[in-house]
Amino acid sequence: MQSSVAITVFNSTLAGDVEGLQSVFNNEGISGEESPDMFGETDDVGRNALFFACMLGRSCIIQELVKNGGQVNSITARGYTPLHCAAMWGQLDTLKTLVELNANLQAVNFRGERAADVAIRYSKLDCAEYLAWIEAKQSLQACIGHFKDALTDPGKIQGKLTKDEKNICTNALSAKSDWLQSVKNPTAEDFSEQRKQLVDLVAPILERLNPLCE
Repeated sequence: MQSSVAITVFNSTLAGDVEGLQSVFNNEGISGEESPDMFGETDDVGRNALFFACMLGRSCIIQELVKNGGQVNSITARGYTPLHCAAMWGQLDTLKTLVELNANLQAVNFRGERAADVAIRYSKLDCAEYLAWIEAKQSLQACIGHFKDALTDPGKIQGKLTKDEKNICTNALSAKSDWLQSVKNPTAEDFSEQRKQLVDLVAPILERLNPLCE
C-alpha cells in the first residue's frame, strides 16, 4: 500500500496543481531522494507522477517534481523514460524542459528505441526534429569538450605535440566554441558539419592521444 503522500503527489500531478505539490513537499520538509515513497504511486505499467506530467505536457510540474527528488532518467519495466513518454505524446515544450534537466537522449526502451525513434513511430515529427537537433548540438559540444580535455592533460600531450600542432588544435576548438555562441538558428546539419570539420582537422593531430572523440 502506497503512502498518502505518494498518492497526493500523484493526484496533484494529474490535476496540474503546482501549489498543491509545493505544499506537500514543503510540509514533508524532506526531498524525494530521502523519501522514495514520495514517488511510489504508479499505474499498472510502472509510470509514476513524473511520467504523467511528461505525457500531459506540464513543464512546471516536472520542474517541481525533479527539484524534489523525481528522477528524470527513471525507467519503467519496459525501458521507457519520461523523455520517451513526452516524445510519444508529442509534448515538444516538455522535451525541451527534460533536456534542460539532463535527460538522457540515448536511453532505449525494450524495442531498442530512443525517444527520437518513438517520436517518429508515433508521427510526432516536430518532436523528432527537435531531438535530432539537440542530439547534434550535444554531440558537437561533447566533442569540443573531449578534445579540450585531451589538450589540457599534461600527461597526454607532454612531448607528443609540437607548438604549432597545439596552436592549430587550440584555435580550432576556440573557433567552434565561438561559433556555438554566436550562430543564429543553426540546423542539425550545421552542428554535424561543424563537428566533422573539427574532427577532420584535430583528430589527425591528436591521434596519438587516446581516446579520441568518436
